[in-house]
Amino acid sequence: MYRKEVNLQSPLRILEASMHGGLGKGNLGVVMSRAGVGKTACLIQIALDDLMRNRSVLHVALGHQTIDHVHSWYDALFDDMALLNELQDRESVATEVANHRIIHAVPEQRLAADELQKTLSLYHDHLQFAPEALIVDGFDWNGPAADISENLGALKDIAKRIDAELWISAQSHREVTGSHPMEVTQPCVDYLNLLDVVILLEPEEDHVSIRMLKDHDADSPHDTVLQLQCDTMRLVALNGDAGTPRIAATACTLLSGGAQGAEAAFGALAEQWGMAEINYSFDGHDPERSRGIIRLSDAELARGAVVPSYIQSHMHRTYPQTLSFRRLLQSIWHQVNTARQVFVVGVVNEDDTVKGGTGWAAELAKHLHKELFVYDQERHQWLSWNNESWTPIAEPRITAARFTGCGTQTLSDDGMAALQSLFERSFTAQDSSQ
Repeated sequence: MYRKEVNLQSPLRILEASMHGGLGKGNLGVVMSRAGVGKTACLIQIALDDLMRNRSVLHVALGHQTIDHVHSWYDALFDDMALLNELQDRESVATEVANHRIIHAVPEQRLAADELQKTLSLYHDHLQFAPEALIVDGFDWNGPAADISENLGALKDIAKRIDAELWISAQSHREVTGSHPMEVTQPCVDYLNLLDVVILLEPEEDHVSIRMLKDHDADSPHDTVLQLQCDTMRLVALNGDAGTPRIAATACTLLSGGAQGAEAAFGALAEQWGMAEINYSFDGHDPERSRGIIRLSDAELARGAVVPSYIQSHMHRTYPQTLSFRRLLQSIWHQVNTARQVFVVGVVNEDDTVKGGTGWAAELAKHLHKELFVYDQERHQWLSWNNESWTPIAEPRITAARFTGCGTQTLSDDGMAALQSLFERSFTAQDSSQ
């Protein structure tokens, strides 16, 4: 497909139609959900939709979020969109999209209007950059209502002044919203006079549903529910008459390193099941698999940099201090960072770390709060990390659109059988045509 056709296929066209054509310039929209449901992915999809229409976007990341972290999510969701839609001239479109976007990080979680105005003036004066969409992720809604109201009003005034749409995230809590709320709840309910559109993300087993709770001045929002994949915001398909959203193998992307052994086996199975495959590598490193290879630049590798003392304290061992091995560890960050699930084949040590270099993938998964599974080739069983310890699990399944597959170079016959079974039980029922 070409760029315009890809944009027409976006799930946001459905949401736009429901909200009378979209948010609108000078208006304030809120993406609300509990922690970890997909606010960042949703905001970035909104931004990408604008960028694909040649609209400039300023993305303001608040709090602990780094520019590199946000940048990696833009890359991941753009790559997913390009693969799904077979985008023509991907590289030139990616460059043009990047040229229309600025990511700006602010360490505080409350964005002061005067700071936003200074930032806009800086980019306008030095880069001639005038955004048509403002994305604010990580906004802190806690504090005196009068202060928050004043802050939101001032931010909205800026959006009106520069003729841009403004989208802000809001974290809700289950004990406040309950299940399937039909109207705006905390933390946003006290500011309805300032909010033009409010959409809610709700987790539903293997996917997330998006519903509108406020649509401009409409008495009741249009009853539109989008069911999307948690980590890519793709539309999910319904599984037969039961109406249960299930991910298909062809909707998945394997993130790996393509090395011999477990990673090559993951790649071969991904190809067999019709999945997209991305193998992260770098100059001077020749993985066994070349399908979907991405050679990371020094700048890209630097996003996954970590000091040796940190690795030693978490892994309880030292690694070679060579440039090649350091780059290998940095490339593992790319494999794990945008995945929702991480599958590793290897051996779990007594200190709960995983043996070998790819044990770093398991530690990153713990640190980034990913769903983590290890097939232990000595115990001959799958183990799941529960944030404190390893728990045996009989039959893990791939349920994420983006998942990591890595592990030992000495893959046993038993380990290979475990991987084959993993793919079969994950997809056979819903992909009976395979």
